[in-house]
Amino acid sequence: MGLNLKELVVREKTDLESFSSKVVAIDAYNAIYQFLASIRGPDGMQLADSQGRTTSHLSGLFYRNVNFLSMGIRPVYVFDGRPPSLKAAEIERRRQIKKDATVKYERAVAEGNMEDARKYAQQTTAMKDGMVKESKQLLGLFGIPCVDAASEGEATAAHMTVTGQAYAAASQDFDSILCGATRLVRNFTNSGRRKIPNRNSYVDIVPEVIETQKVLDNLKITREQLVDVGILIGTDFNPSGFERIGPKTALKLIKQHSSLEEIPKIQEHLADSNYIQIRKIFLEPKVTEPENIEPGEIDFEGIASYLSGRSFSEERMQPTLTRLKKALEKRSHNLDKWF
Repeated sequence: MGLNLKELVVREKTDLESFSSKVVAIDAYNAIYQFLASIRGPDGMQLADSQGRTTSHLSGLFYRNVNFLSMGIRPVYVFDGRPPSLKAAEIERRRQIKKDATVKYERAVAEGNMEDARKYAQQTTAMKDGMVKESKQLLGLFGIPCVDAASEGEATAAHMTVTGQAYAAASQDFDSILCGATRLVRNFTNSGRRKIPNRNSYVDIVPEVIETQKVLDNLKITREQLVDVGILIGTDFNPSGFERIGPKTALKLIKQHSSLEEIPKIQEHLADSNYIQIRKIFLEPKVTEPENIEPGEIDFEGIASYLSGRSFSEERMQPTLTRLKKALEKRSHNLDKWF
């Protein structure tokens, strides 16, 4: 579900080139789910190799990271650890959505409605056994560091921006702001052209930067109060939030009453909301202190061999790797001219 702060935050459009030479801590699960949901065939099915193993996530990681490294961006992928127990209800809700979408997908295929089939297929997206390991293997061949978070990946990514290890945290979800990220970038791993559902037209998706302090200054509230706004709206740890309270109403209530405990209309339900535990998840998140996020050497032959073994086309793969080599050589040459 994610936190719905879209109406409240200050978002500034930018481009990938602006992140050159900067470390970006990427919410790995969020990125991989995007690849699994969006990289599909005309029938909505994910890409697969000759053995029927899904490769959409590998395709997304390959092409996106070639772009990152060609631009001099330093990605670090942060993988989820054990989720908080309060997330169980949200995990079950998502499981049911996937189950319902599977039924709708099969019906759409039977009726020959491929537009709906693709839409419902995206909703069935799930991380299968082995995908995390495969993703880490490919990232390792690129020399891209991976961090295993103690709990939520976005919390550790946010922490890395606070410690100065990363310039920004990258995720589609706004939860990173509540976790204390100094800077969040959205549309980082999925920028580009996107087809509008049920229409034969496309829209350009560009990265958006959200600076938490600017958000707080604009809303005239504290981070603690923003967390309370999130709890009112609904988070992954209380998916339903408080009935009939949207982002603008939640903000108004917190600005009027300062905190959840002071809002008269919600007191009847507040005790059963686990709000104290949810506050702690955001304000005192369990995080990992990364030991080493320095990039390693790129193993071009290793990447080619690994992806060839997963039925990737040599005709498409090799020119992409050549483009990366040339970009790195050009950057190295330009750097040498300064010394």
